[in-house]
Amino acid sequence: MDPIRTTDGGSADSASSFEKIKHPILHSLGEWTRVIVIAVLISLPIRFFIAEPFVVNGASMDPTFSTGQFLIVDRLTYRFASPSRGDVVVFAYPNNPRVYYIKRIIGLPGETLTVNDGFVSILSGDNHASSTLSLEEPYITNSHRSHDNIAVSLGPTEYFVMGDNRTQSSDSRVWGPLDRDLIVGRPLLRLLPFENIDLLPGKYHDKNNSR
Repeated sequence: MDPIRTTDGGSADSASSFEKIKHPILHSLGEWTRVIVIAVLISLPIRFFIAEPFVVNGASMDPTFSTGQFLIVDRLTYRFASPSRGDVVVFAYPNNPRVYYIKRIIGLPGETLTVNDGFVSILSGDNHASSTLSLEEPYITNSHRSHDNIAVSLGPTEYFVMGDNRTQSSDSRVWGPLDRDLIVGRPLLRLLPFENIDLLPGKYHDKNNSR
């Protein structure tokens, strides 16, 4: 018997077995790391430039949107087109851009908007060619209508936004017009709850005066 040879042989066999076990594990970890890095690199541009998730919090958009509903926000469309009247938009709150709100666009840049006992009228155009529109708002129920009296003129990059639940919404009536640069996007999909899954939820096209 040769104890030195047996010891050396045993050590060599153990090291070889360890390498055979270690190598596949490290290879697997490396593959998963690469997958995760690639997924992050793909998802970040989508998250910041194309679409992002948004969860509704609060009653300001009842009955169109309710607390807890999960939305996918389209960040791409408004890079190529201007928001229209009636669009529901997600935006950074002017007084705290880290907080995001969801409201509906009521007034467009350059317009003068008047709210009389909760009913909206809009004056657009200049002194030589102006027109007045009494806005129909089928997305508001009588129980969600307010009785405000407001008049405001909008600048060239300003929008007037309000919640569909006018009695419980902090919006342009409270903190003023919304600048175009603060608009993040529009709801593209409502994914939750499942019974309310919808494409372009809250969409309303004002055929009389949208641009």
